[in-house]
Amino acid sequence: MRAATYTQGAGFAIADVPRPAAAAGELLLRIRATAICGTDLKIVNGGHRKLANGQRIVLGHELAGEVADVGEGVTGFRPGDRVGVAPNAGCGGCPTCRRGESNYCASYTAFGIDRDGAHAPFLSVPAVFLAQGNVVPLPDDVSDVDAALLEPLSCVVNGIQSVSVGEGDRVLIYGVGPMGLLHVMACRAAGAARVFAADPQARRLEQAVRLGAEVGIRPGAEDVAARVKDLTDGEGVDVIITACPVPAVQAGALPLLATHGRLCLFGGLPKGSGPIAFDTNDIHYRHLTVTGATGGSPAQYRAALRLVREGKVRPAAVVSDTVPLDDLETAYGRAMAGAAGKVVMVAR
Repeated sequence: MRAATYTQGAGFAIADVPRPAAAAGELLLRIRATAICGTDLKIVNGGHRKLANGQRIVLGHELAGEVADVGEGVTGFRPGDRVGVAPNAGCGGCPTCRRGESNYCASYTAFGIDRDGAHAPFLSVPAVFLAQGNVVPLPDDVSDVDAALLEPLSCVVNGIQSVSVGEGDRVLIYGVGPMGLLHVMACRAAGAARVFAADPQARRLEQAVRLGAEVGIRPGAEDVAARVKDLTDGEGVDVIITACPVPAVQAGALPLLATHGRLCLFGGLPKGSGPIAFDTNDIHYRHLTVTGATGGSPAQYRAALRLVREGKVRPAAVVSDTVPLDDLETAYGRAMAGAAGKVVMVAR
């Protein structure tokens, strides 16, 4: 089968790979929709620490599929069932796994990271993913495209839970690419009273406003700090989520927070960015909280599914390009060009 692959030390290629099968305890999925994530592009451009030199993987961890075959000993699934998959599985025994946070397990494994992923017609799901509850049945009222984006939405759920976004909060989302746009919708769903979006691209801000942001702020064209203070009567916002990989945004976030404000460093920084300087007295005297969030747990994946079923978040709204799954070259070309929003590949 044709697949989008990455080989550590050799790079990206669209290549023929063996079609997987369902061994004992496994499921074989036929991919119905799968999205290209920023992590996929990071791997393409720089590899991944979990890959050995020369190791080849099929990329892709955002997916919706249907069961094509059921391995011996697997119960609860049958061919034709539509499913989504939370793509990170932990060791199962460490403290984070016992808390249900397998996305923070030091020994995690993940599709499209250190094992073959979904940017191909078929995907084999090992027993560990079934045992940890990562395979989630999909109801008929959730489309394949929305289901493929449950994984990034689960990461967003993790982010807003990390800073307890809730009723009445004033939230600034810095960076409104696809992940920032999902944050806009999810913060509104969590009860935020006011959501502000900051991004240098006007078209992104326009979309953020359409999806629930009250105001769009353009760094460079206006003073973000002054605008935030003006919008909040000088108090600052209750929550900031940095959904962009920009050191200066992280470094400048604390002064924009109100007393008891919370900062989620959601977007990781590129290697070599160096440490970020914070005024710890600002944290101390104004009782600020600074945290981070990465990935999503199986429970947060299910929470994301509930948000979609209840109509509170519309993941497909962040999709700019829908490409046939057998046209991997076009899909990756658009994603790598950087002009697209979310690129989703769908089976014909």
